[in-house]
Amino acid sequence: MRFSFLNIRNQYAGVYKIFLLVISIILLVALFPREGTFKYDFQKGKYWKHDDLIAPFDFAINKSEEEITTEKAVLLNNTKPYFRIDLTQTTGKRKELSTLIIQKCKETKCKVKPEALLSIYDTLINTGIIEPVPEIENQPKEFRIIIIKNNIAEEKELGNFFTINLADKFIKNEVNKLKLINAADFTVLIENALVQNLKFDHFTTEKETQNLVSGLSTAKGMVENGQLIISKGELITADKFQILQSLKKDYETQLGSSSEYYSILLGQIILLSISITVLVLFLRAFRKNVLADNKNLLFILLLIYIMVFVTSLVIKTDATYIYIVPICLVAVIVRVFFDTRLSLFVHLVTIIIIGFLVPNSFDFVFIQMITGIITIISVANLEKRAQFFMTSFYIFITYSALYIGILLIQNGNIPKESIKVFAMFAASALLTLFSYPLIFIFEKLFGYVTDVSLMELSNTNSKLLRELAAKTPGTFQHSMQIANLVEEVIFEIGGNALLARAGAMYHDIGKIEMPMYFIENQNTSFNPHSELSYGESAEIIISHVSKGIKIARKHNIPEQIIDFIRTHHGTRRTDFFYQQFKSEYPEETINEASYTYKGPIPYSKETAVLMMVDSVEAASRSLKTHDEASIDDLVENIINEQIEGKQFVNSNITFRDIDKIKSILKKKLINIYHVRIEYHSV
Repeated sequence: MRFSFLNIRNQYAGVYKIFLLVISIILLVALFPREGTFKYDFQKGKYWKHDDLIAPFDFAINKSEEEITTEKAVLLNNTKPYFRIDLTQTTGKRKELSTLIIQKCKETKCKVKPEALLSIYDTLINTGIIEPVPEIENQPKEFRIIIIKNNIAEEKELGNFFTINLADKFIKNEVNKLKLINAADFTVLIENALVQNLKFDHFTTEKETQNLVSGLSTAKGMVENGQLIISKGELITADKFQILQSLKKDYETQLGSSSEYYSILLGQIILLSISITVLVLFLRAFRKNVLADNKNLLFILLLIYIMVFVTSLVIKTDATYIYIVPICLVAVIVRVFFDTRLSLFVHLVTIIIIGFLVPNSFDFVFIQMITGIITIISVANLEKRAQFFMTSFYIFITYSALYIGILLIQNGNIPKESIKVFAMFAASALLTLFSYPLIFIFEKLFGYVTDVSLMELSNTNSKLLRELAAKTPGTFQHSMQIANLVEEVIFEIGGNALLARAGAMYHDIGKIEMPMYFIENQNTSFNPHSELSYGESAEIIISHVSKGIKIARKHNIPEQIIDFIRTHHGTRRTDFFYQQFKSEYPEETINEASYTYKGPIPYSKETAVLMMVDSVEAASRSLKTHDEASIDDLVENIINEQIEGKQFVNSNITFRDIDKIKSILKKKLINIYHVRIEYHSV
């Protein structure tokens, strides 16, 4: 048992990788619907390329979305609005009107009985004055409405009722027939007493409308078991396409709800496992350094899962909005942190997995694959954050062009409804701009550094570098020289030139706290080391590494840059003070640890190159004569000494690289010191 536990602990990195892969597959499978997949691909307007298709069971032919929409529109247009007779106000209004008419008749001594005038009002109220609402606006007299009175509904024509305007005309005509002297006064009295007693019943109308719509059949026929659906080579017309769509829907539903559930689950596990395994095999074959760090694997798997999760949410909500999902975010983010090849491969794996979820998977995968390639090309050399806006524009253009091509092949035209899809493309392209804040978040969460961040760090106007230039001008010039040389060397032998340059700019940042103890900053004849022992001097010189780490962390410099600070002297000695002590006190025992940097030694190609360049450039300043021979000897001796001191055993650097580095440094130093090359006469 103890042996097994120790084995697991010793293989922790490998066990953790397997755990990540298993968990990612489980989480991805959980996002997949438990439905079968129809095994035939088909498109409207194309020919059926499979064998004759016979109906495997009875199924209904579903109406198309267009047909259902049209039928709904017809139903809604034919829906009769409901009105309810309201008698709550009319009784009081009639009594008030009766009193006013009697009073007016006494004043004017009219010869007509008040009942005659009241009968005009009664006729209007009993017939009904209808409330004006949009449902009856501009409708003809023959338009039928439903009147509810005493909970009894009766259908009548709109022309059977008064509106306020018709009621006014009716009152004037009827009052004029009575030939009253003050007819206008009585007309006003009756008009003021009018009430719209036919009120629109919105609730009942809406309820009946919903009942009609819900009762709308979504089927328009049946196909019986054993019936020929389509023959091989037959053109897939609109009707045939709808039958095939209906069969596909019923087939996948029945398969998902049957005893085949576990078979579907197993199939999904197999497909997703293969997809993730292919990704791991790619990393193992071409990006071993990425696979070696579990943090990188976690980051890539997390990106894939997030994109599949978002896509599955959209599909469950409404699959027609699938193209609003910014799939190309994955390609952009992976490219920013890694490289174009890995970005493309991760993007392909992502869209292949999503392809199992989406309808019309071939079209989806094709569009996303081409758009992803264009996206990666647009950010291949990411130097400015403004490039994200151009990338977003390229995404929209690529999406649109590909979709137009597919529409023309399938339909021969561009339907008006496709404007919705173009709007989704625009939204997806804009959502891709979220890569900018997401990159910042991932930088902080996973400790990554992007090329854009490295360029910002290398800017000599940054706060820390300005402080270095002000307090240690000699060290600043030395760092600038080192940065240029390191960048040139890394560019030639391969590696991250931006990272190497940024690391070189900050490698001596610890000298800010004690600039005068370093010869490049001494501008007088006084040397403060003359007042110190050799051990104390060595301690001060060595401390610039630890001080540099503290300063860098205080200013939130990324760990990848701090690696250059902590490794640029490795575990070498401060040889000048060591040799001075040894020469002056030959009898005394030397504590070598006091004269040795604490390390660690470089563990990347970039940090190894910095050590070589830093030592060579600093030593070249002390050469008495800068000729070709002295520079050649200097470069060879210093780098060979570092090799003998095993300073590069942890770095992924070869002897071929080292030979090339020597050659580059010799040429650069000759150019720096303007050495004339001697030509031998024949």
